Amino acid sequence: MMQTQEFKQSGHLNPELLDPRTMSLSADKLIGRWLNTDPRTDGISEIVIERKGERFWIRILGVGDNGPVVWPVAEAKPLANLEEEAGQRALALAATFEFGFMRGEAYFRVNKGVLVIVLFSVFLDGSGRSNYVNREFFFREL
Repeated sequence: MMQTQEFKQSGHLNPELLDPRTMSLSADKLIGRWLNTDPRTDGISEIVIERKGERFWIRILGVGDNGPVVWPVAEAKPLANLEEEAGQRALALAATFEFGFMRGEAYFRVNKGVLVIVLFSVFLDGSGRSNYVNREFFFREL
């Protein structure tokens, strides 16, 4: 099956993407250490988002049967988040975590002070496990 990709010129984009204010969004709401709102999670327990110059790095601590699971550190790509309430604009991040047996594509945004992560997990090891999507919520450590 062939899929056709439609490419758009800047005139076809959402006008907010061309707004200079969108090009200089602040990352302040994302930076820091975040803890899962569910202390009984069997997924991700902690996320640390750092900024070094113009680059963003994400460290994740997962929950494992034998203790914490340290994820590989990933560089995140900034995205303009245009769906904030009351027309607010914010920065969101996208990162890919490579485990060898699995790839996790994650998207991070802050909504009403809560960090929301949507994680798409794809298994690459031929194990027959189902790929899945998961959403979790985090609060900033004070």
